[in-house]
Amino acid sequence: MVQSYQSPVRVYKYPFELVMEAYVRRFPKCDMIPIMAGTDVLKETTSKDGAVNQISRRCRLHVEAPYLLKKIMGVEFIHFIQTNTLDRRNRTLKIDAYNESFSSRVVIKEHCTYSVHPENSEWTCFEQTASLDIKSFFGFESTVEKIAMKQYSQNISKGKEIIEHFITELKKEGVTHIPRWVEPQPEQTEDEENSKVESEVESSSEETEKRDRTSSTPSTGSRELQLGASATNILSMDAVTLNDENNKLDADYIKRCLGDLTPLQESRLIQLKKWVAELQKGKVPSDTCLLRFLRARDFNIEKAREMLSHSLIWRKKNQVDKMMNEYQVPSVIQEYFPGGWHHHDKECRPLYLLRLGQMDVKGLVKSVGEEGLLKHTLHICEEGLRLTEEATLTYGRPITTWTLLVDLEGLNMRHLWRPGIRTLLKIIEIVEANYPETMSCVLIIRAPRVFPILWTLVSTFIDETTRSKFLFYGGNDYQGPGGLIDYMPKENIPHILGGECKTVVHEAGLVPKSMYLPGEEMDAARQHLPMSDQSIYRSVSLGRGQVHEMVLLIEEAGSVICWDFDVMKNDVSFSVLRTKVPITHRPEPQSPTGAMGMIDAVMGSDDLHRSVIEKGWREGHEYFRVEPQLICHDGESIQGSHVTSHMGTYILQWRYYESTQHTSPLDIIDSITAPKAKIMYYYETLKSADYRGSMTSLQSCQSGFSSLSSNTNKSANSSCPSR
Repeated sequence: MVQSYQSPVRVYKYPFELVMEAYVRRFPKCDMIPIMAGTDVLKETTSKDGAVNQISRRCRLHVEAPYLLKKIMGVEFIHFIQTNTLDRRNRTLKIDAYNESFSSRVVIKEHCTYSVHPENSEWTCFEQTASLDIKSFFGFESTVEKIAMKQYSQNISKGKEIIEHFITELKKEGVTHIPRWVEPQPEQTEDEENSKVESEVESSSEETEKRDRTSSTPSTGSRELQLGASATNILSMDAVTLNDENNKLDADYIKRCLGDLTPLQESRLIQLKKWVAELQKGKVPSDTCLLRFLRARDFNIEKAREMLSHSLIWRKKNQVDKMMNEYQVPSVIQEYFPGGWHHHDKECRPLYLLRLGQMDVKGLVKSVGEEGLLKHTLHICEEGLRLTEEATLTYGRPITTWTLLVDLEGLNMRHLWRPGIRTLLKIIEIVEANYPETMSCVLIIRAPRVFPILWTLVSTFIDETTRSKFLFYGGNDYQGPGGLIDYMPKENIPHILGGECKTVVHEAGLVPKSMYLPGEEMDAARQHLPMSDQSIYRSVSLGRGQVHEMVLLIEEAGSVICWDFDVMKNDVSFSVLRTKVPITHRPEPQSPTGAMGMIDAVMGSDDLHRSVIEKGWREGHEYFRVEPQLICHDGESIQGSHVTSHMGTYILQWRYYESTQHTSPLDIIDSITAPKAKIMYYYETLKSADYRGSMTSLQSCQSGFSSLSSNTNKSANSSCPSR
């Protein structure tokens, strides 16, 4: 398996030419680079005009490997071939390197680029990527991977330090500026020189006359042309920025806004950012958000990607951002919910105080329902994210988590009410899946004897990493050394806990029964929690050979069909079809039964997944493809619309997609074991007159990701223009 690594963009606040001078000086000083044993020049070429210089070297590297591995390898050094291409005209240096030693067992490739900073021509950017493909290495494959990653990390951290060192040495020598390379002028004869001078004089005279003629009545034509050209340049620059630069991260920005990351963690962050950007084709989650999901999965890129994908779909499916934007804290919660934000901890992280022991769980559930408590919990989580962003700006350093202080004084058996526990467990499950790594620590104080029972019920639903952040204090232990004073500034300790700071979080008390929901509303609220099954989106799974269709009867030409779907697993193809003869009745599908029914189901021939397009029908005769077929891959989000040109039957068709066809008799076994594709979709049909005013239509390609992913602009090729 090929492992790829990408470092963030590192910026030298020096001109390109000065950095290049420092780079050239570093090569004779191999002792400055710990792993470098020496270099030999293999080949050097320079273009005729001197603009491009290319040099190839064989580099000898020390390897820090276990003694046994060194004995098996039987070599003292590892050899790499490095080729540097310096382009003075375009002010770039490209470095490509690959291993010469053990190339049949291990393939290591590295690419580095020095270039001019896109926003400041007096600064220089450095980018570095590498790939490692270990085919076999005497059973030490994992060890070799660790060694390679360690050397890569050392090179990154040492490389900038060495360049900075030689720039300092240049300054000591009085060298603070290296002139830019200029195009050499071709040699000219005396007659050519005289002719050039005469031509310049004539040109100057003509320009003066023209300026005199137009000074009294200035023309706007040339000015408009110049403005138009400038605008075009600006647009093209923006397009480049959107496509290429958004996925790059500056090393200084990472340290200032995200904190200290290892080179591997930086690389994983950049990879996840690129993956999301490529699939969503629009705004992507913030870097701090991506980092939270990576940390939750120990920087395993595949697991983090899967977790993030599910969370984005959850937000979209349940329209979480719309819900949070419209959310108003109910009066019952304002008056009887014993929790609120309370200043910050010693690390300047926002602190939330929850007096759980004073909470009337039964009264709150009966007055706002499970849905109301869940919405308020999500509101707290969203507030926490907002406050951490504000703290980062206020204190000038990365603050990405908040602290939870839970006071259990008053906790008793009434808090173990079964519907309340069920609601709590569901809330924990949703928060764990969609707000990972948002808490720095959870301080549990004044825990009574009944608490271990509650903790036994709850702890199994909490991620192991999150559980490790819980700190427990029984009785008054929180007042002594190692207690709150170690986590909170003394002046912020609430007065209810022996401090001097007044808090707005009150005891709340019991919710009056007059505020309870009516019986029928309470029964409805108990049936389900939101964010689970209630949604305008539908989900369907497809096995090999299976198809899912939505048959639409269009009664008015010019009506608009809109669709929005996410591929949650594997790949599917998507088509929009029209039949020549309207389909007025579709037979009710019969669920497969028995052994043959099961075979039909997995082979895609059951009624539930059979196309209304008959086998004998020909495209272009009995049916027509009105939109080009799309191949949609795992994780992609697709939106589009189609203006119908005829009345009759239109079909939205999703089909399980695989790049290779299977025709062997063992296909049935493959079909049973092959993983299914899964899609979540929504569609609607609008009359032409209603299309512009529809808030639910997909004309703007808006999706429901918002603060995690504000919109997705990947849409199907559509005959419906943007309106």
